Amino acid sequence: MALVSFAGSASAQSLLEKLKRGETVRIGFSNEIPWAYPGGNNEPLGFVNAMALDILNKLGTTKVETVVTEWGSLIPGLQAGRFDIVTGGMFILPERCRNVLFTEPLGRTADGLLVPKGNPHGLHSYEDVRDKGLIFVTASGYHSVAYAQKVGVRESKLLQVAGPAEILQAVKAGRADAGAGAYFTLKKFADKDDSVELVDPFTPPAIGYSAFAFPLDQQAAVDAFNRVLKDYLGSDEMMASVGKYGYTKLTLPDATKTSDLCKR
Repeated sequence: MALVSFAGSASAQSLLEKLKRGETVRIGFSNEIPWAYPGGNNEPLGFVNAMALDILNKLGTTKVETVVTEWGSLIPGLQAGRFDIVTGGMFILPERCRNVLFTEPLGRTADGLLVPKGNPHGLHSYEDVRDKGLIFVTASGYHSVAYAQKVGVRESKLLQVAGPAEILQAVKAGRADAGAGAYFTLKKFADKDDSVELVDPFTPPAIGYSAFAFPLDQQAAVDAFNRVLKDYLGSDEMMASVGKYGYTKLTLPDATKTSDLCKR
């Protein structure tokens, strides 16, 4: 497997044809432990990357190049041809469906809310953050930005940063009273850092369904991925690949379809 950082223009050829010929595929993701993140040699780690490698292998290629970028640059990077597939575990949202093609869901999860140890403000929802006039931090491009705006968190109280590490630092440094992000990622932080914790109980604003994302002109590749996913999801093979990253049977998607999620 070729494992190198790469930034360049995409070939105009069909991604599915590249797969069938066993050519190199470029996958893009940000540093989101345990979803998708780079290893010491820039190798693709995390449960979404593990799933991607399994599926790519079934479709004909084991050659992968990785492009690691900030979360907010994933869709622009895909559109610009810097990589062929986004493997970062992006949630399927209507506004994103206008810019990329999603496969059927890979999993079903909710956000977590990170606060200082002891949850000093007694927070259990986004609405609590709003009602108490507190500073809310999340990453630019995260769905939690729109959720916070929807429930009425004021723009002056909404701090947008580059990614999960910056969310943690903002809460630890007291620049924000609460930080939102992917549950699995924030749980890793809370498990390793005694100065913060995840709010429990917490009422998330929505349940998210993650998927692989492709350019708008690559429907054939999306269809091919979906055909493999039908038998792969929940299989022993898949669970062996993703289990070490914390993905369990409880994370498997339900019967919700991407076409329905794109209309909401």
